Amino acid sequence: MRGDDTKTEAMFYYLSPESMVPQDHPLRPIRKMVDQALADLSPEFDKMYSRIGRPSIAPEKLLKGLLLQTLFSIRSVRQLMQEIGYNILYKWFLGLAMDDKVWDHSTFSQNQDRLIDTDMARKFLERIQAQAEEADLLSKEHFSVDGTLIEAWASIKSFRPKAEKTSPHKDTRNDEVDFRGAKLKNDTHESKTDPDCRIFKKSAGSAAKLCYMGHLLMENRNGLIVVPSVTHATGTAERDAAEEMVEQVAGDHRTTLAGDKNYDTKELVLALRKLKVTPHVSANTERKGGSAIDARTTRHPGYAVSQKFRKRIEEAFGWMKTIGNLRKIKYRGIPKVSWHFIFTAAAYNLVRMRNLGVATT
Repeated sequence: MRGDDTKTEAMFYYLSPESMVPQDHPLRPIRKMVDQALADLSPEFDKMYSRIGRPSIAPEKLLKGLLLQTLFSIRSVRQLMQEIGYNILYKWFLGLAMDDKVWDHSTFSQNQDRLIDTDMARKFLERIQAQAEEADLLSKEHFSVDGTLIEAWASIKSFRPKAEKTSPHKDTRNDEVDFRGAKLKNDTHESKTDPDCRIFKKSAGSAAKLCYMGHLLMENRNGLIVVPSVTHATGTAERDAAEEMVEQVAGDHRTTLAGDKNYDTKELVLALRKLKVTPHVSANTERKGGSAIDARTTRHPGYAVSQKFRKRIEEAFGWMKTIGNLRKIKYRGIPKVSWHFIFTAAAYNLVRMRNLGVATT
């Protein structure tokens, strides 16, 4: 029997977002972990805001909104506000009622900028790590490190001589700019729209792009991110960042650090050994002078295990670039790029911990 295609509406609805979200929805464990982390950060939020004046958007809702933008690959704040307006799941995650008014996108962006000026992303990551440590998910002995390029939100046409004072929007159209034969170097040129980015290419056969370099230090037990970092894109940035990140986790006990061939240098190996860190890096036997490590390191079974598990760090980079929208970041300057890189690392840890069953619905 054919049903009737009629439109009927009730006068009143007695519904809440909580009743509309299934109990086994994968976002429920994440919200539970996020609520616990934000509750721990409540004293920090109190220090950020004045006790008088007009109320702003609650920082808890700001962070949750940014987390939704990361988890669901939402490209802009404007689109995020639109989807919150009609997506019951998003309202539930933010703690909004069905009839609560959604914020204006410009208001959300202004409040977001105020939050980015703080160290809240790193503190949020630390609270997530504390939950992972409580669940005995973090290794304190075995780590891996790697770096990746993050394309900057700047055109190659903005990469002009440093002494040039003209506007970056003048004479930059395709038919007015000719880079043929020009030598673009970081020593003599800079982007007029994002001076912090650097021109860099990953390999001899790849194109040079304006970019930053993101670094991750991962523990090897469950592949959780321990220390994220953003630096200028240089030839030695990965090794310099590796030493700085290892110092944050090194202690009196012996640890290991896995890495690819780019980390096989005498300077880094010596620095790691001084920190009581055994360098389980891939031996670069093709380099002139040979590898900085020998059979005294590579003969042990733990070296092969580290080389196997270090590749898991690529999963984090892949998730952060594809899902977390970091392949080409829409922010300029190392402070903002670093903030969002750290926050995206925290989002990845939440998803990874959810999959490991840290929080139950």
